[in-house]
Amino acid sequence: MNLKYALLPLITALCCAGLSVAANEIAKGQCAACHGTDGNSINPDWPMLAGQHPKYVVQQLQAFKSGERNDPNMSAMVSNLSDADMAALAAFYASQRPKIGTIAVDKIAAGEKIYRGGNRAKGLPACMACHGPNGAGNPVANYPALRGQHAKYTATQLEAYRSGDRTTGADRSSIMQMIAAKMSDADIKNVAQYIHALH
Repeated sequence: MNLKYALLPLITALCCAGLSVAANEIAKGQCAACHGTDGNSINPDWPMLAGQHPKYVVQQLQAFKSGERNDPNMSAMVSNLSDADMAALAAFYASQRPKIGTIAVDKIAAGEKIYRGGNRAKGLPACMACHGPNGAGNPVANYPALRGQHAKYTATQLEAYRSGDRTTGADRSSIMQMIAAKMSDADIKNVAQYIHALH
């Protein structure tokens, strides 16, 4: 057996371990204060990143860096990240387990109805059509995982789509803007609370 082929698995493992260590260091140094050491933020203003699809995380980091997605704090935090750093961070957060929230029993039905069935009268599609029945999203289509996401963060993002303030990724944003435009404040609140406890 050729020696280089025999060593390939070892070299690959060492490289991946190095990327994992680097991502962990970046996460601790630049991300943990807001998003938690494992991507489970404790502040409902900031998103949970644990278990999120890597492609989606990279897309959002690139959008913050380019200014396509506007947030002065995030733009500053990602300004020094290379594409390799972003990919490593995304893989790190994808490997973390999301912590699922809770919802009062009497609040489940209203959010579940929208998430699972939409609202035909409003022309509102079911959230699960893109984000999956358990909120795991669709990594192939780059639809993000929503399960366990803070209700406040989800509601804020839906409101931003509805107002047109969030426009990341022309195709994806136009879909979400069209959907959010059909949602009342109560719809947004109910579905956000439901998503927080979804798993």
